[in-house]
Amino acid sequence: MDYFKKLLDLLKTEREEDRRQYIQLIEATTITDRRASGLAWYPIAIRNTEMSRGDYLTVEVERTTHQDISHQLRFGAPAALFSNYDPKKDRVEGTISHQSGNKLRLTLRTDELPDWTRDGKLGIDLLFDDTSYDEMQNALKQATVLTTKPEEELIQILMGEKAPTFKSDLPAYNHPKLNPSQQLAVEKILAANELAIVHGPPGTGKTTTLVQAIKALHKQEHKQILVVAPSNTAVDLLSEKLSDVGLNVLRVGNPARVSERLMALTLDNRMAEHPRMKEIKTLKKQANEYKNMAHKYKRSFGKAERDQRKALFDEAHKIMKEVDQLERYIMDDLIGKAQVITATLVGANHYTVRHLTYHTVVIDEAGQALEPACWIPILKARKLVMAGDHFQLSPTIKSVEAAKGGLSTTLLEKSVVQHPEAVVLLEEQYRMNEAIMGYSSKVFYQDKLQAHPSVARHTLFPDAAPLAFIDTAGCGFNEQLDGTSSTNPEEAAFLIRHLYGLVEELNSGKKYDTDNFPTFAIISPYSKQVAILKEQLEHAPDLRQYGDKISVNTIDSFQGQERDVVYISMTRSNSEGEIGFLSDIRRMNVAMTRAKKKLVVIGDSATLSSLPFYTDFITYAEQRNAYHSAWEFMSL
Repeated sequence: MDYFKKLLDLLKTEREEDRRQYIQLIEATTITDRRASGLAWYPIAIRNTEMSRGDYLTVEVERTTHQDISHQLRFGAPAALFSNYDPKKDRVEGTISHQSGNKLRLTLRTDELPDWTRDGKLGIDLLFDDTSYDEMQNALKQATVLTTKPEEELIQILMGEKAPTFKSDLPAYNHPKLNPSQQLAVEKILAANELAIVHGPPGTGKTTTLVQAIKALHKQEHKQILVVAPSNTAVDLLSEKLSDVGLNVLRVGNPARVSERLMALTLDNRMAEHPRMKEIKTLKKQANEYKNMAHKYKRSFGKAERDQRKALFDEAHKIMKEVDQLERYIMDDLIGKAQVITATLVGANHYTVRHLTYHTVVIDEAGQALEPACWIPILKARKLVMAGDHFQLSPTIKSVEAAKGGLSTTLLEKSVVQHPEAVVLLEEQYRMNEAIMGYSSKVFYQDKLQAHPSVARHTLFPDAAPLAFIDTAGCGFNEQLDGTSSTNPEEAAFLIRHLYGLVEELNSGKKYDTDNFPTFAIISPYSKQVAILKEQLEHAPDLRQYGDKISVNTIDSFQGQERDVVYISMTRSNSEGEIGFLSDIRRMNVAMTRAKKKLVVIGDSATLSSLPFYTDFITYAEQRNAYHSAWEFMSL
């Protein structure tokens, strides 16, 4: 009981801080700023309106400019349609019921459009999302009640009160495309009665393993499986891969990536293709006609007109009830036939599947999942499979107090510590040269990682060094504070010069041509340093010609990605040895494991050495002849 009470208190603290930051941001910003932050679409045009479930009105809108700006408007999020003539007064709230590309559908809490919508200057504002917090809070409250029931073994195991159990009589699992540790992971998942964990370090084929395990699970159980992840992007990837191995996958909610293959898996798309949808379209058209006729009596009318108006509305309402029943029938038909249902953690409670229970739930990217969100799908199942890596990025927590109180510790992390017998570590990686992999393996994975022979020694060209630490100590590259973010313009300029030198080397002797030229990532933990690096790259035409072969961004945006060459700008350089953000060594683990053939870390050893992690990394580089002083390159 105390376990969930503590989580509820931490969630409350996080919710309040998240709301405070959101309101502060919204109140202090213009529509232009909100649009730039991804919190609003403006201007927009209304493309269509139709009646939807519960007699509400759904409007389809399209953003007509600024279409390249990334945004946070997602399925299920609360949002408001507003007029910029008087945005505080002229606004109507609703929920985003679909979002795809530059169009979205907003289901409004009204049955007709306000008059001001005809005057133009319309936009959509994202509202603070209480829905996700409500879902998490409800799950924790429900779990509190269920802990008292002896049959709820999974909950007791996850609270650390019981040990998980495993079947002992299963035949060995064999799949020609999986390596021994991956096969072991699938065997553990099949043998588990309540809990199995796949610990997948960078490049070890966690998704491949999970997909084969889910296929084998379905064959073993012959029951529908729920597969969830914290982000839409992760759910999309799994949905496609599960479909590729022949499973009937139903993607609930709206995908982040809009590909034809993915859209074909969505409930919306499947419904649109259902033979009985023609009936629904005809009925909706009839209902709208009745409503339009009723609205003609809007201004001044007597009793006869009022009765006529009511009769028309009643008829429209009756038809929409019929539509609801037919839609529910089609939905139930499609959901019932699905072998695997995929959704985000919160999306597991989507109204279309809220009532369902499962034998097994699979949570991917569990290392990035907030624990309260994990309980939403967990309460729907008897068995849990978690996959992820608790030594990479953890979930984003807004409240420092909640993070310190334990909200930043994931369920995956707790379970790995409490139930090591449920864990299988994937030990063979297919991404990095062994010199790039080695330090991460030693610090985070008990030196157990092995590089597959196909990647163990691959480099940019024969005799090319796969690893370099370039020490800027004594060069006078001092950091500067830009608001709350650190910058180091001279280090950024040095990095761009070094990159230019490497590109020149790759061009010389025809080592590469334009088509097969290596891919590069330039990353820094500091967003303002990233901005400076992007700006400097813009002013380097010889590098700019490589277009999207060279990408610049923060570490977080590269989790799960890889490039041939990775440059890391450590940025911090001060006489106090203050490293701030760099002390998050999990984030640095992500940064250092994105490179396939060459990793170049640029930083000030005098500052970095205040943390043993970096002192040991510099020693590691020295042992591999990978340590260089920036002075060696000053003539570049």
